[in-house]
Amino acid sequence: MLHKQNFVRSTPALGDFSTDHRVLILAAMALIAGTGGAFAAWILIKLIALATNLAWLHRVSVEDVSFADLTPGPMTLAVPILGGLLIGLIARFGSEKIRGHGIPEAIEAILIGSSRMDPKVAVLKPLSSAIAIGTGGPFGAEGPIIMTGGAIGSLFAQCFHLSAAERKTLLVAGAAAGMTGIFGTPIAAVLLAVELLLFEWKPRSLIPVMVAAAVAIAWRPLFIGDAPLFPLFFKQDITVWVLMLSAVVGITMGMASGLLTLLLYAAEDLFGQLPIHWMWWPAIGGLAVGIGGIVEPRAMGVGYDVIRDLLNHSIAPQAVIALVLVKIIIWILALSSGTSGGVLAPLLIIGGSFGYLEGQYLPGPVEFWSLLGMAAMMGGTMRSPLTGIVFAVELSGKVELLPPLLIATGSAYAVTVLLMKRSILTEKIARRGQHITREYSVDPFELLRVSDVMVKDPDVLPASMRIDVAINYFKGPGHRHKSYPLVDNWHRLVGVVDRADVLRWTIEDTHADETLFERISDNNALFGYPEEVVAQVADRMVLNDVGRLPIIDPRTRQVVGLVARKDLLRTRLNNQSAEHERGGFFRGGKSDGKMVISEATEEGR
Repeated sequence: MLHKQNFVRSTPALGDFSTDHRVLILAAMALIAGTGGAFAAWILIKLIALATNLAWLHRVSVEDVSFADLTPGPMTLAVPILGGLLIGLIARFGSEKIRGHGIPEAIEAILIGSSRMDPKVAVLKPLSSAIAIGTGGPFGAEGPIIMTGGAIGSLFAQCFHLSAAERKTLLVAGAAAGMTGIFGTPIAAVLLAVELLLFEWKPRSLIPVMVAAAVAIAWRPLFIGDAPLFPLFFKQDITVWVLMLSAVVGITMGMASGLLTLLLYAAEDLFGQLPIHWMWWPAIGGLAVGIGGIVEPRAMGVGYDVIRDLLNHSIAPQAVIALVLVKIIIWILALSSGTSGGVLAPLLIIGGSFGYLEGQYLPGPVEFWSLLGMAAMMGGTMRSPLTGIVFAVELSGKVELLPPLLIATGSAYAVTVLLMKRSILTEKIARRGQHITREYSVDPFELLRVSDVMVKDPDVLPASMRIDVAINYFKGPGHRHKSYPLVDNWHRLVGVVDRADVLRWTIEDTHADETLFERISDNNALFGYPEEVVAQVADRMVLNDVGRLPIIDPRTRQVVGLVARKDLLRTRLNNQSAEHERGGFFRGGKSDGKMVISEATEEGR
């Protein structure tokens, strides 16, 4: 009589989410990461103000300086060039990671760097960005603070034994906290994390990011102040006509967004053809900034004062035309030169200016159309529509504007998605050879039970079979598979025999009269249960490098099925068919609403 083998293995309980108690540990750690991100936002704001005062007023001060108060002159040309030279030196001899707008670099660290960021980045990125913006660079502080806050979260995570996924969570938590500290928009910061950085929608990462954003908004009144960054005072009635025109504004913003992206990377290609080292490129970009500053000084710097004027109808349309044209030119040339700065504030100014100009011919206050232009430009260019919508609401405090914001931002998003394969953020990553996708979907393996895909009543071998008989069987015409489950007299699994075993026995040429049970009964055979989800079985097969897995009844231990790689591929094919096969209710056959898996072929048995 053959003895039953003991198989001891626990199967995770199924549920809506895979999150466990470790999310509480990450949430507690996010308190620190959120504080660090908020503090970094305050430091960056003060560094920008200090650099601006030193460069233009030659004084040590952290008071806000508006470029509108500066008189154009020789220094307007010289200071941005000197700032570009400093950025080039820092990037060459410090860290090349400081080049660019920050968000693509954070995405790269998440995707290919196991969410590990260099400590130098946490210091050099805010320093270089402060120099770039303070010397007139037409950039925002949000990209650098996302990079800096992310670096703080990553460095904090690296002090502990955490997985790459957990480090990613704290990296993004720090980034969201930094953005919250700058703008005071915690919900938009969380949505930006989801739409751009996390590459998943799971409680294990979402909860800590929410904690970090909440901590940052709690610290913000102490560090920066509790006043809205851009207070608004207009009132807009929402009518059908206004909603229709919102779509028109969104479409124009989407087209402008695509044009800006093309121009930016065309300019970057031109810099790549220069016969000089990239270290000198930011100085050339600084020259463009200086020339633009002579024409329109307000085009330089972060430009938050310009955004306030647009949203409060405090600037003439002719001045807006000149400002936005100069802003676009110097922003594209400076950013493509590889200097350090963000894209969000320039996008807000450009989108707000276009909306402001369109608003001259549309009903209602021009500030309303300017706000719509900002949200649509942000959502379309960064491919983050929800962030754009909520960002505008949090900045303005006007929840009643949600419908037109939804329409405008959704329209811009649709235009950019249809017209361009990559966004202004992901194109840079793609040019470095890294493909990413921004689409989230549920793994089909997580939706199916093993019983839905397994081959029922598979071919098995009796454990009582002699070794010499097994060798002849594998050599004979009846043999079709690389491995077979071994069963006892009661059809219970006792092991698995494969070609490698038979080849080894053939070379050894000993103990041919032994049975398969005597040779392999000590093996810890892998198996699955019919009620498991396919993802669990697929992971088990990959981790143990097996191509076929027996499926047993959990009560009787009898072999009831088998899952092979081809069955997993068939599941994938079925999911693709659901995506691409089209039919109507009055055309074609019936459907019972269940996912259908093709019957296994005879070979699969």
